[in-house]
Amino acid sequence: MPCKESKKEAIRQFKEQKPPVGTYAVRCTATGRVWVGASRNLDATKNGCWFMLRNGSHQDKSLQMEWNAQSEKAFEYEVLDSLDDAVHPLNVTALLKEKKFIWLARLGASPLL
Repeated sequence: MPCKESKKEAIRQFKEQKPPVGTYAVRCTATGRVWVGASRNLDATKNGCWFMLRNGSHQDKSLQMEWNAQSEKAFEYEVLDSLDDAVHPLNVTALLKEKKFIWLARLGASPLL
C-alpha cells in the first residue's frame, strides 16, 4: 500500500517543518502608521493578529482603533526579517528583541507585544 506510506511520509515531513521566526510589520496603508513585532511563528502570528482585530480584541489598543476606523482593506502584514535556522535556540529571544528594536527605529513604528 504505497498510498498509505506516502501519506505517513507527508505527515512526518509536515510535522518536522520549523515555523518561520522573525520580525514583522502591520501597516495601515491609509494613514501610514506602522506597528512592529517579533514572533517565533510568523505565519501563526498573522492569523492570530487578524483574528483578534476582526473580533475587536487585539491587545494593542492603538492598532485596534486604527483597524476599526480604516477597515481591514487598509492593512498589510509584512515579514521584515527571518532568522536563520542555524541560530541557536537559546539566542533566539535576544536576537528577536534586538531585531525588533532595530526595525522600530528604522520605521518609526509602534511596538507590538
